[in-house]
Amino acid sequence: MLPSLLGQIDPHEALLSVSGDGAYDTKACHEAIALRQAQAIIPVRKNARKPWKENRPGASARNEILRATQRLGRSIWKRWSGYHRRSLVETKMRCVKLMGERVMARDFDRQVAELQVRAAILMLSKRAGEIDGEAP
Repeated sequence: MLPSLLGQIDPHEALLSVSGDGAYDTKACHEAIALRQAQAIIPVRKNARKPWKENRPGASARNEILRATQRLGRSIWKRWSGYHRRSLVETKMRCVKLMGERVMARDFDRQVAELQVRAAILMLSKRAGEIDGEAP
């Protein structure tokens, strides 16, 4: 699924990194990320023990993640790699969905305005510390 999603992005568009959970720790996903010259921020599966043979693109990057995880531990690797950003985005998308999954306006310009209002509400509530409990 990830290779087809990456295929929808213009090949000339630069990708710095691709994040995903352990379900994306597959040879096909790592290969697709490597072919786009992006950094994979995907934790290895919990039962991963040995490195992959480095005969495919992306295998060496995945093996580095495995070594770092074994050396540092999963929680330190997640903080070190920036993996926590993925969960922050998921939390923010949940907040957007709480405001309603559908756009009520029918006209495109009004739809844009409605989504901008939602984003402004999220930013104000973030500053006030209402959504995720963080101090402003």
